[in-house]
Amino acid sequence: MKIVILGGVAAGAKAAAKARRMLPDAVIDLYTDDTHISYSACGLPYYIEGNFEDYRMLLVRSPEEFEASNVHIHLRHRAEKIIPCCKQVLIHDLDNNKAALVDYDKLIIATGARPAIPPIKNINLKNIFTVRKIEDGIAIKEKALQSKKAVIIGGGYIGIEMVEALVKQNLHVTLFEYSDYIMRHFDPDMSNLIFEQLMSISDGRFEIYTSELVTEFSGDINGVNTVRTGSGKSLETDMVIIAAGAVPNVEIAREAGIAIGVTGAIKVNENMQTNFEDIYACGDCVEENLIISNTKIWMPLGSNANKEGRTAAINACGGEDKFHGVLGSAVTRCLSLTMSLTGLTVEKAEKLGYEPVFVKVTKNDKVGYMPDVNNITLKLTADKKTGLLLGCQAVGAGDADKRVNIVTSALLSGMTVDDFFKNDITYAPPYSPTIDPLLNAAQMLSAQIAHE
Repeated sequence: MKIVILGGVAAGAKAAAKARRMLPDAVIDLYTDDTHISYSACGLPYYIEGNFEDYRMLLVRSPEEFEASNVHIHLRHRAEKIIPCCKQVLIHDLDNNKAALVDYDKLIIATGARPAIPPIKNINLKNIFTVRKIEDGIAIKEKALQSKKAVIIGGGYIGIEMVEALVKQNLHVTLFEYSDYIMRHFDPDMSNLIFEQLMSISDGRFEIYTSELVTEFSGDINGVNTVRTGSGKSLETDMVIIAAGAVPNVEIAREAGIAIGVTGAIKVNENMQTNFEDIYACGDCVEENLIISNTKIWMPLGSNANKEGRTAAINACGGEDKFHGVLGSAVTRCLSLTMSLTGLTVEKAEKLGYEPVFVKVTKNDKVGYMPDVNNITLKLTADKKTGLLLGCQAVGAGDADKRVNIVTSALLSGMTVDDFFKNDITYAPPYSPTIDPLLNAAQMLSAQIAHE
């Protein structure tokens, strides 16, 4: 059997490794237009920040290691066209500028996503960066070490992480977000809390502007030096980070007649199989099932990509495995502030036809006499009619993500709020108050549902 894999960061590399273990004698070829494979793109902000000096720490497995297990890695090779009727892919060797048709028995598409580029005048000036590939991280860090000011476009996960990274490198940072609030995956009230808490720890090191559209860059042969906004702001800068979201790379799939889902990413079933029997897809180019509501979501995360790559490989190799979907769980950090969520926000729940009720509590994350105690704010949401737990959002300097991870298991189990309140959460003074904030929230939410 010949297995061809398109893309090699998280999902593609995982699929290649699993396929080799499944079928020791199969011919496996992986093609990527990148210069590296099997690396942690999520770790780029922390490399830029200076947590470690050698970018190779981000590399999980080298091409040589794959070749040693007889997986053939083709760097700087771009897939230009998929021809399902002939079971072939047209591959362009970017270094030699040659193209060739490659046969496959099973095809796994793991083409990932790319940064969304907003329509800003002069966006092609030097020292305007995106954060996606190893080369991006190297170039950003090199420029940051020579700079004093930076502007970030976009207030989502990458933008917020890059605030920390550049502040830690002693730059003054200005972030512009075009919408009314940053971290738009959260409900507006929690987003406002994130904004307020970030501003409280800014200490003049960074600024955040919402409802602000960047319209123009200007500069000279040395690169960008000025950022202008629609409201008339003009800021000097040494560098710019574009963190305005991402777009799934689905063009080659669409042109081949592979079905695209409602989210704009490739549509797959639980086997990661497309509408073509011998073509699978995984990673940031595919949409997932949001388990709690059985609706579609696009959630480009490395954790999802690895699990999907494994499932795609197992099924492409004749096994049986299912990827049931995601809960929308995520976490990030900016300096001392953690932001995490899972399941549905109140806004999303309303759009999906639920009648959401919620409580919001601010509590210590551990016993008050402990030296490292911090506050966390939890927003716990449930359905009024059924009492079904729908989601949790957590923000604070304390252990916010720990509480969210507890809720993920409850969501997967279909727990009601009353069920969840019976949870036997661990207690010791360094880890939690005697009654965990989650249980405080669950008790209040249960009382609210009963009252209503």
